[in-house]
Amino acid sequence: MAETTVRFRIKRQDNGAAAARWEDFVLPYRSGMNVISALMAIQRNPTTTDGVKTTPPVWEASCLEEVCGSCTMLVNGQARQACTALIDNLEQPISLEPMTKFPLVRDLIVNRTKMFDNLKKVKAWVPVDGTYDLGPGPRISQEKQEEMYPLSRCMTCGVCLEVCPQFGPQSDFMGAQIINAVRLFNAHPTGALNADERLEAITGAGGIQDCGNAQNCVRSCPKDIPLTASIAEVNRQATKYMFKRMLRR
Repeated sequence: MAETTVRFRIKRQDNGAAAARWEDFVLPYRSGMNVISALMAIQRNPTTTDGVKTTPPVWEASCLEEVCGSCTMLVNGQARQACTALIDNLEQPISLEPMTKFPLVRDLIVNRTKMFDNLKKVKAWVPVDGTYDLGPGPRISQEKQEEMYPLSRCMTCGVCLEVCPQFGPQSDFMGAQIINAVRLFNAHPTGALNADERLEAITGAGGIQDCGNAQNCVRSCPKDIPLTASIAEVNRQATKYMFKRMLRR
């Protein structure tokens, strides 16, 4: 017999210092529901299964098509995007929790600032001098484009960091996402001009040497980014850079 209702268990916490609690909700089943649409329904009528009126649960979402990464949470214990978590594919009751490796803001929202700060550390961009017309950029071969495109699919969702045993408040490790960004921007003809700066950062505190090669990241990445290949490539680049740095002394 098909389900006529959907049951949820949501971990609630007013802030990082407050006590956590679980609240249960039941919704009428609708075909094609995902976790985000269910949360929106709960938000409109935040009443638990016990009939207790509560505050609307809060979460982040933007694109609703697995591009922005903002709706990442633990769905039935698995780090993933809520927008592509279809109710038909989930066991009930469906548990929703915030990611555990980032500071909690409230309910299902975490502060992912650490990821963006680490991107700044490795200069994850191609510098462009906008003071005058530089003309067309360098041509990139089709082969190189096909190598770089999978690396560019990262949406800074944090899944690879959530599943990484080395990443968290116990260490400064930047994580596979940052290492992949170093590979991507070092592969760009213009970005390669700043490759040494990125390699200097990625061999410093919390850099690639802290990777334990657990490979959880590549198995969990929702965009199928070849993260372990990026780790291997940046490791090779970092080794060459360190030898070059030693010879300069």
